[in-house]
Amino acid sequence: MDEDFIRWVQHKDPIDNLFWENWLVQNPSRHLIIAEARQIVEFIQLEQQTIPAADVQVEITQLLTTIRQSKKKAEPVAEMLLLPVSPKRRGRIAILSGTAAAAAVIILLMINGLPRLTQANKGPLPMTLAPSASSLIQKDNPSDKPLSVNLPDGSTISLSPGSRISYPNKFTTSSTRDVYLSGEAYFAIAKNPAKPFRVLTGELITRVLGTSFCIRMFEKDTVIRITVHTGKISVSSQSPVEGMPDSSPDGLIVTPNQQLVYHREIKKFQKTLVEKPAFVVPDTVDHSMVYEDTPVEKVFDQLGRYYGIGIVFDSELLNKCTVTADLANEPFYHKLDLICKAIGANYWIVDGQVVIQSNGCQ
Repeated sequence: MDEDFIRWVQHKDPIDNLFWENWLVQNPSRHLIIAEARQIVEFIQLEQQTIPAADVQVEITQLLTTIRQSKKKAEPVAEMLLLPVSPKRRGRIAILSGTAAAAAVIILLMINGLPRLTQANKGPLPMTLAPSASSLIQKDNPSDKPLSVNLPDGSTISLSPGSRISYPNKFTTSSTRDVYLSGEAYFAIAKNPAKPFRVLTGELITRVLGTSFCIRMFEKDTVIRITVHTGKISVSSQSPVEGMPDSSPDGLIVTPNQQLVYHREIKKFQKTLVEKPAFVVPDTVDHSMVYEDTPVEKVFDQLGRYYGIGIVFDSELLNKCTVTADLANEPFYHKLDLICKAIGANYWIVDGQVVIQSNGCQ
């Protein structure tokens, strides 16, 4: 119902961004309810038409009277969350859940200029609303073992101990498949290009069409880690952060064996490689990687393709370098060590890629 909250969701004003981000840092347990409220606002796609203030007040009074009467007949299940005053408004604001959620949505619609459900010579107007907070299914894992969760679209989640996941009981009411994570989970996503899958973790949105990946974001953590096992994902922030190019409106792309680290306190992205990169090519491909006086350019090319990792080097400088080695059973980083030792080179991991430095071979 809050005008500043609606403006923040719809327009991403920098001052509003700063206010709400600071508030979420101070209230980490409220990420889920904020995400649910954002979803409600995002899915209200109606042409605005001004309604007289007097009519709005009459409708609000009637709704609140109905709520009070219904509360006398049943036990209260709603929680009211009072938020601090933002820099751009004078009053207090409230987010409602439970029995009051539907009423809050209706009031929100009226405040924003909801057209009458029936208008002269126009007939009824269609409305498509996001599922309310009460329609979300929440799974908690209080045990010390991973919990398997099956989503309505056929996707599966392995929810780590101490973690929580929330999702709609159906993915049919919106153009995306949205879930809300607090903690750590491994995702295996069913492919559906027409309906992208999104994981909302407070500050970040992870978008994917079909892949497997892991997200770790506990409330006490100072960093968020997103690791891709197969496929490709894009990760974006709710506000501008360091490490996010201005030319990448869809976010940072993360591929297999890469890990994206988001430092929450300084709002900075860092892309790196996982600790133990794995093959991304099918098992039917020969993994022997045995070389006999093989040009190092060919060795790096094969290594990069097998692991799906970019390897950057000066091909002209290394055109005389060859490698003789059996790398069949060596882990990725040991392979790199052996190759670089053979040609007198060094390597660094930069932005999720391997950069080779060498003076060349005689």
